[in-house]
Amino acid sequence: MVVRIRYIGHSAFQILGSKNIIIDPFITGNPVAKGVAGQPDLILVTHAHGDHLGDSVEISKKYGAPVVCMYDLAQHLQGVKVYGINYGPAKIEGVDIVMVPAWHSSTVDGRSAGNAAGYVVKMDGKTVYHAGDTYVFGDMALFRELYGPIDVALLPIGGYFTMGPKEAAKAVELLEPRVVIPMHYNTFPPIRQDPEAFAKMVGGKAEVRVLSPGDETEV
Repeated sequence: MVVRIRYIGHSAFQILGSKNIIIDPFITGNPVAKGVAGQPDLILVTHAHGDHLGDSVEISKKYGAPVVCMYDLAQHLQGVKVYGINYGPAKIEGVDIVMVPAWHSSTVDGRSAGNAAGYVVKMDGKTVYHAGDTYVFGDMALFRELYGPIDVALLPIGGYFTMGPKEAAKAVELLEPRVVIPMHYNTFPPIRQDPEAFAKMVGGKAEVRVLSPGDETEV
């Protein structure tokens, strides 16, 4: 079955196949965001910062889609169905996911919301890795070893809060994805980057697909 990746903007994506999965739905207050397509079945949140937790609660209430997040963050979410998990594999609402580490902070109103995370999603024969907010780290190679081959890697390139292009290109070497889609850039001035420069750094190590908010690509 064909799986489509839809870019909402910033770090927000939908994985569209037999399920409709939305990740880090930061829409309200996002100057580049496009709206949600279809009816989400599951909402994955990488960490508690507002540009990632975003509209998760509102979307969950509207569509009845459960939220999946770090256990500590789940304690802060009220009025919706939440699966609070931690690093490792889980099958939730019929979807195989793995919550994996990310090097970043995660707070709600100045209080700890546990660790930041990324996700490996396996659906319809495809494997998608969403890195969340992170710096590059050597154990990314384990994600490939344990859960690969990775069809698509969604990687931040904005710098300032996350990897920049150079570090993200190194992450591509560690992950060995077939396709890489840059994210978390050009939403705000501090994370201004040229995705084509990133693509040149990656070279032939993976196919780089640069999406504008609202674009979809098949994998």
